[in-house]
Amino acid sequence: MTLPADTLAEWKGLTRSFREEIIRMLEDAGSGHPGGSLSAIDFLTVLYFGGHIRVDPGRPDHADRDRFILSKGHCVPALYCVLAHRGFFPKEELRTLRKFGSRLQGHPDRRRLPLIEASTGSLGQGLSIAVGLALAAKMDKASWQVFCMTGDGEIQEGQVWEAAMSAPKYKLDNLTWIIDCNQVQQEGLTKGQMDLEPLRAKIEAFNWKVQEIDGHDLEAIDRALTAARAVQGSPKAILLRTVKGKGVSFMELQTAWHGKAPNKDEAERAVREISRG
Repeated sequence: MTLPADTLAEWKGLTRSFREEIIRMLEDAGSGHPGGSLSAIDFLTVLYFGGHIRVDPGRPDHADRDRFILSKGHCVPALYCVLAHRGFFPKEELRTLRKFGSRLQGHPDRRRLPLIEASTGSLGQGLSIAVGLALAAKMDKASWQVFCMTGDGEIQEGQVWEAAMSAPKYKLDNLTWIIDCNQVQQEGLTKGQMDLEPLRAKIEAFNWKVQEIDGHDLEAIDRALTAARAVQGSPKAILLRTVKGKGVSFMELQTAWHGKAPNKDEAERAVREISRG
């Protein structure tokens, strides 16, 4: 199904503004992780603004909310942007990222901020948490869904595959695993560190229902999330083929920008590129 032109234009505008905000947040903080935040923001925008996740800014802790786990917690600036613009906290607070006393820590802290479901950043743990939540929902006969985003380098962790093996055993069709395959991790290209391919075939062999899409195609993301929700009897995975640092030419696929904040001149250059679309 094709998105209405005005909806697609709105989402594209949001992703541009979120990319600009991520750059400004990291510039102000003087530290952080731009690359993976920029690769994930398209998916997060569609998830939260496309009606695919059931959440309520007025009741962030209501029992029937859907749960989202950002396992690649260092990319939380992208999630903060989306939550602020959905009304979960004031947008002005975004510029307090990583500042002393701020609720916006460099990794998600569930004690400080509404709708942060898990404190993450120790990579490899988020899918296990998501499996536990999804299993609890099944036991309670609850209707809420669980979404978990991991990075591609992150899933070199063995714990991820233990969780991946357990989810089909319990037929967790209320669980959607999103893998941000942005091709780069902290020390180089993912394929050079520990090649994951053929990734789709591996996950399908674990009895997940898998979709593989361009993770920067907003319409494809929308279709994939709609299709995933309709699956019954097995957990779902969406492989996002993305570019680390997407939208900023000098950051794209560059290992140095995994965990480095832009200075003032770099930020200005990045924002100019993003604004040109």
